[in-house]
Amino acid sequence: MTDQGGNSGGGGGSGGNTGLALIVGGLLVIVAVIAFFMLRNGAEPEVPTIPDEIDVNINLPEAPATASPAN
Repeated sequence: MTDQGGNSGGGGGSGGNTGLALIVGGLLVIVAVIAFFMLRNGAEPEVPTIPDEIDVNINLPEAPATASPAN
């Protein structure tokens, strides 16, 4: 005769933790979606417009005249 020692099989009991993890994960996703829409304010981002003509005026100082070297 073999003695089973009172351990008659059965699993761990981690089913409650899995359910809790799914609930917490779902709540995090919902909060992230709500935050995205609230921070976005429902508006499209502004795209800067480029003018048709660009006028650039650059004034460079004149280089000083140098004396020619004596030979």
